[in-house]
Amino acid sequence: MTQYTKDHDVIATLSPEEFRVTQQSGTERPGTGKLLGNKEPGLYVDIVSGEPLFASSDKYESGCGWPSFTKAIEVANVAEIQDATLGMVRTEVRSSHGDSHLGHVFPDGPQDRGGLRYCINSASLRFVHRDDMEGEGYAAYLDQVEDIA
Repeated sequence: MTQYTKDHDVIATLSPEEFRVTQQSGTERPGTGKLLGNKEPGLYVDIVSGEPLFASSDKYESGCGWPSFTKAIEVANVAEIQDATLGMVRTEVRSSHGDSHLGHVFPDGPQDRGGLRYCINSASLRFVHRDDMEGEGYAAYLDQVEDIA
């Protein structure tokens, strides 16, 4: 079984925006994330630890300006923490092993898919195309990745 950890060598290579988002709990500007419009089949992993977070088949267009997902592909890899910053109470989402700030989860997602909207910063994610998943060690998740309609 793969062990995922906070990789300080990877952190040293992050762009300033990726560092600000993942390590300082920042938020990228809405509509600017490189993965917002991605419609390719594959897996979204933590940019720091590589732990699997979300499948392309669970991504949807929510109109919020950030990539949105209905559920985590591996619940154990996503930690939810109460966040009372900015004068509101929200649920922050962090990677469990890499401790990267990912974004927030809200209860206003598609009801027919569980009702959740994981609103995630592109800067915290690395996309692994379905064609590359086996070679990168993510073959166990291939059955959860479908073509996007």
